[in-house]
Amino acid sequence: MGLRFQAIRNLDAFPRAQDHLVQKTSSGAAVSIIGLIIMATLFVHELRFYLQTVTVHEMSVDVKRGEKLPIHINMTFPALPCDVLSMDAIDMSGKHEVDLDTNIWKLRLHKDGYILGSEYISDLVEGEHKEDKEHTSDVQKPNELPAMNIHKHSSVQDPLKVIKDVKRALQDQEGCRVFGVLDVERVAGNFHISMHGLSNYVAQQIYASASDVNVSHFIHDLSFGPKYPGVHNPLDGIDRILHDTSGTFKYFLKIVPTEYQYLHGETLPTNQFSVTEFFQRAKPYDRAYPAVYFVYDLSPITVTIKEHRRNFGHFLTRLCAVLGGTFAVTGMLDRWMYRLIEFVSTSSKSGLF
Repeated sequence: MGLRFQAIRNLDAFPRAQDHLVQKTSSGAAVSIIGLIIMATLFVHELRFYLQTVTVHEMSVDVKRGEKLPIHINMTFPALPCDVLSMDAIDMSGKHEVDLDTNIWKLRLHKDGYILGSEYISDLVEGEHKEDKEHTSDVQKPNELPAMNIHKHSSVQDPLKVIKDVKRALQDQEGCRVFGVLDVERVAGNFHISMHGLSNYVAQQIYASASDVNVSHFIHDLSFGPKYPGVHNPLDGIDRILHDTSGTFKYFLKIVPTEYQYLHGETLPTNQFSVTEFFQRAKPYDRAYPAVYFVYDLSPITVTIKEHRRNFGHFLTRLCAVLGGTFAVTGMLDRWMYRLIEFVSTSSKSGLF
C-alpha cells in the first residue's frame, strides 16, 4: 500500500519546497504585486470581452409582400419659406401617391432659429399645401411645439396674398423645417421637396428665374424604419449649402431590408441604405424650379443581424492562458532579479565594485 501511495505522489506536477529552502525577498514581493496587478487587469479585460455582445450577419432572399415602407424625414431649408415648399411621392409606375398614411409637419423658422408657426400636411396632393387665414403671432421656441396653433391647408387661396406673404418671408429670411413620417408601398419610387405647390404664375411673380431659388438644406435625419444598435444612416447630419448658385439635388438610395435580432429573442424589422448623390446646376432659362429628390430602390436581399454571446469554454481557455502566462513570466522575472541582486551583493563584498 505504501509503494502505491509513493507512486501516486511521484505523479505530483506541483512539488512543494520545504519551508527552510524558500527565501522571501523584497524584490520577490515587488514582482508579486506587479504580477497580481497585471493578472487582475487582464482578467477584467477578458471578462469584458466575454460579456460583450457580438453580431453575426446573415443574408437571404426578401420574401416580404404587401408591407409598407416607413420614411422618417427631418430637414431644414434655411433659405425657403414654408409657403413655397411642398412634398410629393411617386411610385415606380409614375402614379402620384395620394392616399398615403402620412404625418408630415412644416415649421416656419425665424432667421435666428425660432419657430413662427406650423402646418400639418394631411396628404401629398400637389397644390394643396396652403395655410388658411389663421396665423400664429407669437414667436415660439422649438420646445414649445405642442402648444402651437396648427395651420390647416386649403386648396383655394388668393394668389396675390400668397405672393405678398412669400415676398415678406423672403425679406425676413424665413426658413422652413419639414419633418415627420410617411408610409409608402414597398416598391421603387421617389419623394421630393419642391415648389410644385405653387402655380407657375405665382412662382414667376416671386422669382425672376429658376436660378434664384436656393434649396440649401440640412438633413437632420433620414431613415426607413427604427434604429438598431450600430446602425449608420449616411445622410444624417449632412448639410448642402449653396452660395451664388442654385440647382437640383438628387439622392439615389439603395434600401436593404434588415432584421435585427436581440439577444433576448426580440426581432426588430427595419431598413438600412446606401446613397450616392448628384447636383445639377440651375440655369437662368430653365423652366423647372430646383428641388431636392430622393430616388430609392429596394434590394431583393434581406440582411439579418443576430446578437449572441461568445462561447464560455473559449473564455476559460483564454483566461487560463493569460493568467498562467503572466504567472510564468513574473516567476522568471523574479529569478532573474534575485540572481542579479545576489551577484551585485557578492561582487561588492569581494571588492569588485
